[in-house]
Amino acid sequence: MYLGEQVIQIQSTLMRGGTSKGLILRKVDLPAQPKERDRIILRLFGSPDQSQVDGLGGGTPLTSKLALVGPPTCPGAHIDYTFGQVSLEKEEIDYNPTCGNMATAVGLYAAEEGYVVLVEPVTRVRIFNTNIRKTIVAEIPVKNGHVEYDGEFAIDGVPGSSSKIMLSYLDSGGTFTGKTLPTGNPVDTLVLEDGRAFPVTIVDCANCVVFVNAASLGLVGTELKAEIDSNASLLKTIEQIRVEAGFRLGLIKDKSVATPATHAIPKIAVISPASEHATLTGKVLRPDEIDIVGRYFSMGTLHRAFAVSGSIALATAVKIPGTLANGMVKSQGDGISIGHPSGTIFVDAELEKDGAGWLVPRAAVGRTARRLMDGYAYVKVLSEKK
Repeated sequence: MYLGEQVIQIQSTLMRGGTSKGLILRKVDLPAQPKERDRIILRLFGSPDQSQVDGLGGGTPLTSKLALVGPPTCPGAHIDYTFGQVSLEKEEIDYNPTCGNMATAVGLYAAEEGYVVLVEPVTRVRIFNTNIRKTIVAEIPVKNGHVEYDGEFAIDGVPGSSSKIMLSYLDSGGTFTGKTLPTGNPVDTLVLEDGRAFPVTIVDCANCVVFVNAASLGLVGTELKAEIDSNASLLKTIEQIRVEAGFRLGLIKDKSVATPATHAIPKIAVISPASEHATLTGKVLRPDEIDIVGRYFSMGTLHRAFAVSGSIALATAVKIPGTLANGMVKSQGDGISIGHPSGTIFVDAELEKDGAGWLVPRAAVGRTARRLMDGYAYVKVLSEKK
């Protein structure tokens, strides 16, 4: 104990889900008042601090993720899941977006913690994602009455292999805006304040994502993280496009104060036709191995992989006639393989025409997850001054 301070312990589980890593915390172990709860969580992660050296965060957007879990509040669900992106720069936790990678971890966590009765060969965990008010189903492999961890399924961006967890988003069209195509158009032209115009496709499915043709930004589309993140002018333009789209959709009210930390939605991705290129590990992807190339941005920088929810939005865009993505893919079959900086991700979306719009009854992607550690995290909380 420290004079004027108190040290509390919080039951915590550190898990990897897909290409992300984060903490799973039970709501029952945290204060009910959101402001006090978030103050404790920020201290637990070590934010704000770029290195998060005094906390459990990993110092990157991919490793500074939060999953708050608790008993289900939606009929038919097994567990509630609230995602939070913990900022490295500010005392903020963004609960507006969602994360499919962490949903995979939550599905495995629920199976391990007894939120659902294990059934062979697959236990379907119904996760109610409170951020988007939608149900996500994680299919957990089970053998001999236990979760099956061993397998040959591998995802790029994660070493090794393990059993495959299929993650299905149900009725995911219009997650944030109520419509799969929020503007009703397969392509919109956004005009920035300096007069530059950019054609974009905006799709709202699992996540609301703005898709931009790499060529319109002067890019090939296969650039890697170091090349893009070192280009301040390019990052500024991409952020301006994202903010302009958010303003048009009503998701951003004041463009002058919007930042990736304060307004994470909409997301933005740069896309280009399939082409041969190298990944971060030096592996060469051939055009016959992928259907489209994507570069996904998170918290103002290039994502080392392609987000699960973003890949679902892209798979949806590919199947809608007239979109930028649809024109880049030669064949819209049962699914698409997206080439990203760390490799590929395979995703499928089922679409149905609904008058002038589109429904997405189901979209699915294969992921892996692993529990890394659990126990107690210790947090120093300053006493309130009287």
